[in-house]
Amino acid sequence: MAISSSLTPFSKTLANPFFPKLSTISHLLNPPPNTHNLKFTFNLKAPRLSLLLTTHHNPKPKFNSTIRSLFTGIVEDMGEVRHVGSSNDGGFTMRIHTKTLLEDVNLGDSISVNGTCLTVTQFDTQLGEFVVGLSPETLRKTSLIELKNGSLVNLERALKPSTRMGGHFVQGHVDGTGEIVTKEREGDSLWVKVKTAPELLKYIVPKGFIAVDGTSLTVVKVFDEEECFNFMLVDYTQQKVVIPLKNVGQKVNLEVDILGKYVERLLSSGFVNAMIS
Repeated sequence: MAISSSLTPFSKTLANPFFPKLSTISHLLNPPPNTHNLKFTFNLKAPRLSLLLTTHHNPKPKFNSTIRSLFTGIVEDMGEVRHVGSSNDGGFTMRIHTKTLLEDVNLGDSISVNGTCLTVTQFDTQLGEFVVGLSPETLRKTSLIELKNGSLVNLERALKPSTRMGGHFVQGHVDGTGEIVTKEREGDSLWVKVKTAPELLKYIVPKGFIAVDGTSLTVVKVFDEEECFNFMLVDYTQQKVVIPLKNVGQKVNLEVDILGKYVERLLSSGFVNAMIS
């Protein structure tokens, strides 16, 4: 029995045979030349291109300190993107299929999708699908813009007070992206090296925590001159997360350990000097 009936008209809209088949969200910004011949039976307001391409140059990254949901970085399921498309409010919607995560879902719940905290706006328990909204800002700051129909994504529901803490505190607030530069096998394990901006690398330390596409991992080594860090995935983890499926050159979402941000904030505020004096 479907808990939410609001998905029915949504599903009908997505099933429209005249809807253009676009490979990624980014293609919605630059539709193929032949799409002007298509006759749409519904009205979708695409976001202005400037909204998605405008970048804000800040001397320091601004971190969102408001914690509304927490995750552990232990991926519960790999979901499949069934559809991405424009929404009437100028953003995008994404429909994801999952085998296990809709057992106790409610509208407004937070689900981490590749490490990005997103809100459930519609769901259907019979189909095993849920819908989330994507704002232009989310697409600017994360790798979700590379997703396409059929892409696999890491999924994790927000923590409950009774949840066992298996990873580390992950907010689902992506600090930035990194690029996979190498993937090397050692036995049945996989070494992955990621390059990222110096503004994020300063928070990444050997043996420290890092959330990569929402997966809680331990940093092995930091290569400051290369602006890179690496980590190792054991065989079990490789079968449970999407990172091994990505190619060299693809992006991953990164969320650094929140403890480093708090330490930097305390030191810059003069709090420690005040305590000493």
